Amino acid sequence: MTRKKKNVLHVYRDISVFAAFSCLFGWLVVRGGREIAYTWHWNQIPRYFFQVDDGVYVSGPLMNGLQVTLQIIGLSLVLAGILGLTTALLRMSTSPVGRWIARIYLEIIRNTPLLVQIFFLYFVMAPILDVGRFATAVLALGMFEGAYASEIFRAGICSIGRGQWEAAYSSGLSTFDTYRKVILPQAIRRILPPLTSQAVSLVKDSALVSTIAVYDLTMEGRTVIAETFLTFEIWFTVAGMYLFITLILSAIASLLEKYVPQRTA
Repeated sequence: MTRKKKNVLHVYRDISVFAAFSCLFGWLVVRGGREIAYTWHWNQIPRYFFQVDDGVYVSGPLMNGLQVTLQIIGLSLVLAGILGLTTALLRMSTSPVGRWIARIYLEIIRNTPLLVQIFFLYFVMAPILDVGRFATAVLALGMFEGAYASEIFRAGICSIGRGQWEAAYSSGLSTFDTYRKVILPQAIRRILPPLTSQAVSLVKDSALVSTIAVYDLTMEGRTVIAETFLTFEIWFTVAGMYLFITLILSAIASLLEKYVPQRTA
């Protein structure tokens, strides 16, 4: 059997397994609804995505919340990447002050709950810095995920063989150019899978920003539930939307991993 046929069979197998689990999940949901005598109203869900107003499509509360969530996720990912890489480089630097700053940042962020950090930034630091809820949410998520991303960056950089460093220095490259042209291009392929997992964690953690009244997807879902009492329908829909975001992130990471050239250390 050729490799192409094997890949096709694997695809069909994965689709079949996914369909089977989807049917099982649907059956469990229906059975659970019958046991608690719950009447489902899925027909009301579409109007919370889009509504027609005078012949014009208007986004509903769930789509508005999704837009805010995507903005928070995008900005937080950028901030987490910058903080993660900077912290990793500081930990590997020869500067004692830089290493201590990075160490203190890591210990504080990784050993305290994200929810406490959000509350601290919003109720204590936000009034001092004069920033709003949205900026506070991005800052909290970026700092939290950046602390974990820094260890991923550091592990990827440390995995590059010493010979690559020596070859770069012997070619007359500076430390900055060595990182930019030699080390990071080789490390990026190795750190993509764990970075993807961290990005997925960020997507799920972003639901916590609703605790400071940021009208993201979770907050909009709560508002709709309070008005309609469609508890299970809305929460299942919101969960599916988060799942969709994480699947898109995983697909993008897979594509990037294929197109990033493989280099040997």
